[in-house]
Amino acid sequence: MRTTAASSAPGRLARLRLLAAATTAGAISLVALTACGSDSSSSGTDTPATPSAKAAATAAAPVTVKDPWAKAADSGMTAVFGTLVNTTDSPLTVVSATSTVSKKTELHEVADVDGKPVMRPKKGGFVIPAKGSHQLQPGADHLMLMGLAKAVRPGDEITVTLTLKDERTLRFTAVAKAFAGGKENYRPGMEKG
Repeated sequence: MRTTAASSAPGRLARLRLLAAATTAGAISLVALTACGSDSSSSGTDTPATPSAKAAATAAAPVTVKDPWAKAADSGMTAVFGTLVNTTDSPLTVVSATSTVSKKTELHEVADVDGKPVMRPKKGGFVIPAKGSHQLQPGADHLMLMGLAKAVRPGDEITVTLTLKDERTLRFTAVAKAFAGGKENYRPGMEKG
């Protein structure tokens, strides 16, 4: 018996070393995944509470926002821009939005009306194709922040929450910058034709 136990001890020790190495590699992979999922310039969801849950939720976010930014403004209205990226195999529709600096946030488009660019609510929301993107930019689709609660200065961070048609939400942060463009007329009563 003693001989058998002694001869199996090196095998058991080798298995324990292998198990320890695998556990360490798993922990390193989890740390790497968490670090990759914490990119504050893109997006997250409203659900994560722990670092590992945050990494998993960020990786599974149906929509991310690339290069989000907002136009600085002293009062009244401003807008948020960026690229909405659909990470799923199905089209997704953004139907509404809220922000931390405005009383109201609307989805807008800029259309040509009688030869002039006119800003108006986007009927039906922003459709993001499967595995595709939808650009929010000055002079086109954008998020309109109306009734600013305070001035938005260059460098200020604005938290925006988007709601999808299926009621999932996405929260992201846009940094304000000075921008002189985007002088379209606003016509709230106009519907998309």
